[in-house]
Amino acid sequence: MSDRKSVFDAIRAARNGQGFTAGDVAAIDTLLDHLGVSKDGKGRQANKAGLDLIQGFESCRLTAYRDIAGIPTIGWGHTGPEVHMGMTITQEQADRLFDADTDKFEAAVDRLTKGKATDDQFGALVSFAFNLGADALAGSTLLRLHNSGDFAGAAGEFGKWNKARVNGKLVIVPGLTRRREAEAELYRRQA
Repeated sequence: MSDRKSVFDAIRAARNGQGFTAGDVAAIDTLLDHLGVSKDGKGRQANKAGLDLIQGFESCRLTAYRDIAGIPTIGWGHTGPEVHMGMTITQEQADRLFDADTDKFEAAVDRLTKGKATDDQFGALVSFAFNLGADALAGSTLLRLHNSGDFAGAAGEFGKWNKARVNGKLVIVPGLTRRREAEAELYRRQA
């Protein structure tokens, strides 16, 4: 069950159709928040700290630009075959693209971590996947260490992903170094 309505329906059925008091609803909502069940049926969502981290490093541009690797990008770091130089979008479109992009990476991270990550670990891993792609996370030592429960080791892996191919050469990018440090810091938090 990935949405709250189905959870409430199942609890109601288990209680032989008995309704909920306001206190029951509040307690169930608190539990579902803690478990990362979204209110809109999307599945697990990155916490505010994770989303703020992504937006803080991506910033929002309403006119297409080339990122450091030369990839046409628009909005909050959105890429894809539909993005071309000269393209412009509205803030509302940028926000919708961000929502769709984060949904995709949240689902991938939830699947790859088998649903086992704290809220802050999850937010940090979504930021990582948003920036580098879910395939990079899937094949990483970072994910292997996370899934084995070696969280300190996993946190130490973020810093290894601070390079980009620029003009055919792999170079350390200061912005990526800062982003990986911020992701590792968020990952280490206990929330």
